Amino acid sequence: MDETSPNPASRGKVLKRAPSAIVDSAEPTEESKRQKHLEKARALGEKDESEKLLEDLVFGAEDKLVEKLTWKDEVGSSLLEEESSDSEVENEARLEVPAARRAVWDDDDDDEDASADAEVDMTHKYRRDFMKGDAEKTLSKQKLQQRLQEQFRRAMGGTPSWAEKGVKNKRKDKKNADDDDDDDDDEDDDLLRKTGNFVASSESLPKGIIQIKKCLEANNDRPAEGRLTSVQFHPSAQVVMTAGVDQNISLFQVDGKSNPKIQSLHLENFPVHKAQFSADGEQVIATSNYNKLFYVYDMMEGKVIPVYMVRGLNEKKVKEFQVSPDGMFLLLSGTSGYLHLVTMKSKELVRSFKINGEVAGAAFSQDGSRIYVSSDEGEVFIWDLKRNKCLNRFTDDGSLRGTSIAVSKNGQYIACGSSSGVVNVYDHDACLQESNPKPLRAIMNLLTPATSLRFNATTEILAIASNTADEAVRLVHVPSFTVFSNFPVSKRSFLFHPQCLDFSPNSGFLSVANDKGRALLYRLKHYSDF
Repeated sequence: MDETSPNPASRGKVLKRAPSAIVDSAEPTEESKRQKHLEKARALGEKDESEKLLEDLVFGAEDKLVEKLTWKDEVGSSLLEEESSDSEVENEARLEVPAARRAVWDDDDDDEDASADAEVDMTHKYRRDFMKGDAEKTLSKQKLQQRLQEQFRRAMGGTPSWAEKGVKNKRKDKKNADDDDDDDDDEDDDLLRKTGNFVASSESLPKGIIQIKKCLEANNDRPAEGRLTSVQFHPSAQVVMTAGVDQNISLFQVDGKSNPKIQSLHLENFPVHKAQFSADGEQVIATSNYNKLFYVYDMMEGKVIPVYMVRGLNEKKVKEFQVSPDGMFLLLSGTSGYLHLVTMKSKELVRSFKINGEVAGAAFSQDGSRIYVSSDEGEVFIWDLKRNKCLNRFTDDGSLRGTSIAVSKNGQYIACGSSSGVVNVYDHDACLQESNPKPLRAIMNLLTPATSLRFNATTEILAIASNTADEAVRLVHVPSFTVFSNFPVSKRSFLFHPQCLDFSPNSGFLSVANDKGRALLYRLKHYSDF
């Protein structure tokens, strides 16, 4: 075969691959070569529509994005339709400008007037706890939202700073959107007045959750070997005293970290029933269970003074007593309903008076002019010491046997504990005028006799305890008279049988003494002073 003759098979391949290159002449001219190269270059530079669209999506063309996302090939061969339809939403989200940060509890549905009036079924198992009565089977979305916010504030002890900021921003946006809606502004202001920024600016203690921290035990340097019967903070120094049946009285410096021991005093054959500081804090008075002997420890002179008998006092033993806030008198509880007023200076009997039944508890008013006595027959007596007269006598509502009594520092409230564990809190003025006053609140969180009651210095907390059950201590918020839900909360017992308790002078600390010889110490963070 002639080498110059083209192979028919190869000629077919050339015709199929580049038909535009076929010319009539056997030898291609220079012009045909140049045209051939130009057409190849033009073909390489062109891109199909699907490739161009994907390139625009990746590298830009935002202004034409919506138009190209909705583009469809009539033939149905578009690569975008076949492979990228599931990512259209992601591409739109990627190109969208990020929105301004919003409060975590903001919801678009909350701003829609139509949905705010819609009724919500409150009988659903997830919403039953928010019902306040059987009549509330349905609530509007707006009222349900308010109910949820109220529960949130109770759980958090107020509105946290991050949520507070969201409330303020929402209120500001709403005001800018509708300056003429005075009612809405009033509602927002009312909400802020109710919640407030308790962490930063509020002076009152919020209810619900109390900011409290467990510290090293107050008597960690010297735990008692038996049951503690007394714990009390010094009226002016950062000191706490403990006493118990191991015949010891101990003083500790309170710092919440190491609480070093200052001094211990051993009273031979004298298990301490009660120990208390004098009003000026210079002395400690201690009584026992078995006789009428009591001791006075003079801390300034460093000596122990035994008081064997009080002239005119016809009692076989002296156990319970109270020191008047003015430091002038010692009130001794006797038998058969007798109470005896003794001078602190000379330890002489001034007068005695009697109530019906046995004395269950006694307390002085803050100025020392009155005493309040609870009897085991469920009655309360109010005595005026200056006039030596019983001002009033009233029945503790529902009480069969009284066990304890306390009067608030500001003189506004009287708390009466009973054998059933119920603690009734009364308005002081009502107790002076009525024989059957109705309590402001009956606190029923104890199931055993309420043996210890104590108001703090600001009359914002009432501590109640029972010495016959483990963990039977509660802190009650005043004036809402609701119990703080986070105290005590522990996986195991710490408090055991709480025998007595006390607040520091400015409520910065709380101590609870138990039957294991430990004086537990807690820091109340709301109060900055000791």
